[in-house]
Amino acid sequence: MIKSLFLKAFDRYASRWVVLIIDITLVCISFILAYTVRFNASLNFEVENLLFQIPFIALISLISFLTVGSYKGIIRHTGTRDAFNVFIGVTLIFIITTSLVLINNLIKIAPDFTIPKSILIIHYLISVIVLVISRYVFKAFYEIISTELKSITNVLIYGAGDSGLITYGALNRDTKNKYEVVGFVDDDPKKIGKKLDRIKIYSKKVINKNFIQDKQIDEIIISIQNIKSEKLLYLTDKLLELGVQVKIVPPLSKWIDGDLEANQIKQVKIEDLLDRKPISIDNPIVKREVNNKVILVTGAAGSIGSEISRQLSVYNHKHLVLVDHAESPLYDLQQELIQKDCKNFTSIVADVRDEIRMNEIFEEFKPQKVFHAAAYKHVPLMEMSPYEAVKINIGGTKNIADLSIKHNIDRFVMVSTDKAVNPTNVMGATKRVAEMYISCLSNSKNHTTKFTTTRFGNVLGSNGSVIPLFKRQIENGGPLTVTHKDITRYFMTIPEACQLVLEAGTMGNGGEIYIFDMGKSVKIYDIAKRMIYLSGLQYPDDIDIKITGLRPGEKLYEELLANGENTTPTYHEKIMIAKNQSINYTLVNSKIKELCLSNLNHNNKKTVQLIKEIVPEYISNNSIYEKLDIASKN
Repeated sequence: MIKSLFLKAFDRYASRWVVLIIDITLVCISFILAYTVRFNASLNFEVENLLFQIPFIALISLISFLTVGSYKGIIRHTGTRDAFNVFIGVTLIFIITTSLVLINNLIKIAPDFTIPKSILIIHYLISVIVLVISRYVFKAFYEIISTELKSITNVLIYGAGDSGLITYGALNRDTKNKYEVVGFVDDDPKKIGKKLDRIKIYSKKVINKNFIQDKQIDEIIISIQNIKSEKLLYLTDKLLELGVQVKIVPPLSKWIDGDLEANQIKQVKIEDLLDRKPISIDNPIVKREVNNKVILVTGAAGSIGSEISRQLSVYNHKHLVLVDHAESPLYDLQQELIQKDCKNFTSIVADVRDEIRMNEIFEEFKPQKVFHAAAYKHVPLMEMSPYEAVKINIGGTKNIADLSIKHNIDRFVMVSTDKAVNPTNVMGATKRVAEMYISCLSNSKNHTTKFTTTRFGNVLGSNGSVIPLFKRQIENGGPLTVTHKDITRYFMTIPEACQLVLEAGTMGNGGEIYIFDMGKSVKIYDIAKRMIYLSGLQYPDDIDIKITGLRPGEKLYEELLANGENTTPTYHEKIMIAKNQSINYTLVNSKIKELCLSNLNHNNKKTVQLIKEIVPEYISNNSIYEKLDIASKN
C-alpha cells in the first residue's frame, strides 16, 4: 500500500522542474567534491571562496540545462539518449565556466574571483559521472518498487536474430506490463550457448516441460519474420503442448511507423495454423470494375455476404444495395457501415425467393453487378428440410439470375461451396443444381450477362462453423464434439473467401467456376486440440474431445472438383478454373424448372428424387434418402 502511494505521488510530483533542481544540486555537490579530490580529501583550501563560486556554478548549470533540456527526460525511462543529453549539458557548463574564468583572468573584472583549471576539469568529470549514474540508479530504484507491485511475465523469445532483438527491446519498453526475458531459442548451432545482452540463447532441443517448469516460463514469443506456415504450425503444436501461451510477432509491414510495440505481439490464432500460406489478392482491376457502379449483394447479412459488403464499401461505388431477410443482422451491418462513414448504400429487408419484391428492387436501383450470397448452408438442418433447401438455394438463385438477365446486369457472381462436389447431402446437392442452372444460363446466347461461380471450402469463424462452436464449448467447460476422428475439411478465412468472390467478378467471359488452391485439408480433431491449447487449457486433462459420429449427409473428406472436372490455371497462382462437366443444358434447365414446381407440393422424398435425377453423382450418406439410391440401382 505504501509503495503504491509512493509511485502515485512520484508520478504526480516528479516534474521536470524537480529534476532540474536535483541536477543543479548534484552539480554543486560535485563542485565541492572536486575541491576535496584536488586537495587529497582534506579541507586544506579557502572554504570561503565556495560561498561565491557555488552560486556562480549553480547559475551556469541552470542556463546550460535550460538550453539543452536534459531535465525534460522521464527519469524512469532513462536511456542512451537521455545520458547523452546530460553529457551535453555538463559539457556546456564546463565550456561556459572555463570561458568566463579565463576572460575574468585576462580582463580582471573580479580580480579576487577565480577557479583553478584542475578544479574545473575534475568537476566536469565528476558531474558527468554523478548525473548519469544518478539517473540510472533512480530508474533501477523505480523498477524495483514497481516490479513488486506488478506480476512478472517470464518470456522465452523464439528467434535470436534481428527480429528477436527488436522484440526484446519492445518488451523492455512496455510500461503497462512487466516482462522478464528468460532466454532466446534458436535453431542456428552457431548461436546456441552465446548471450544477447547477458541473456542466454538455448537450443530448441532443451525446451521441454521440465525446462518450462524450472524457468517458470509463462509465454513463448515466436519472433521470426516471414516464417513458413508449415514451420509455424509445427512449432505451435509442439510449444502449446508444454502448457505455455504462444504468441507471434506480426510482419514488419504491420509495425507502427516501422517500430514494434509490445501490444502488437498477439496470441497465435487458429487462422495462423491452417498449414498453408495466406492467400492475398491485390488486383487494380477490381477497383475499376466496382467504382461508379451500382452493386447488389444478396445474403448481405450473412458471414460471406457481410464481408463482401465491407470490402465493397471501401471502393468508390455509385450505390451499394444490401438485401437480406434476416432483419437484426442486417441492421447490425448497416450500423457498422454507418460507423465507418460509408456513403451511398441502402439496406433492404427482402427475400430472394420473392420474385415480385426482388423485381421492384432491380427496377428501383438498376444494379450493374450482383453478388449472390443468399443460401441455406447447414447440412443437418437441410437434410431434414429439402423443401426449404430447394426453395432458397435453387429457387432463390433462379429468381436472382433470371432477374439479372431481365434487367441486363453486367455480371452475376454466385457463391457456392465444395459440398456441391460429388454431394452426399441435400444442401450440397441443391448448391450443385444452382451451379448447373447458372451454367445453363451462361450457355444461352439470348442475353449479355456474364455468369460466374466461386467454389470454396469451409470459412473460419462464419456463422455456425466449427470454430465458434468450439469456442462456446470451451467457455462451457467442454467437451468439444467432433463427428469423426479422421474427418477433414478445407479452410480459409472470411476475408480470403470474399477476395476470391470480388476477383471472380472481374475475370473470364462467363460460365466459369473458380476454385482456390486451398492447400492441405485440415483434420477437425487437430483443430479442436489446438483450440484447447490456445485457450490456455490442456487436452485431455482440462477439456476432452468427444466423438459423436457422422451427421446425416456428412462426408469424411470434402472435394473441390467433381468427377469429370479438370482445372485450368488463371493469372493468379492460387485461383483455378474448374472445367465444367458436359451436361445437356436444355434437359437440365427443364428438369430444374420441374423441380421448383414439384417442390411446392412439400413432398421431400419426391423432391430429393428429382434432385438425384439432375445430379447423378449425388449419393446420400448416413441419410434417410439412401433408400432412393438403392431403389435406383435395382
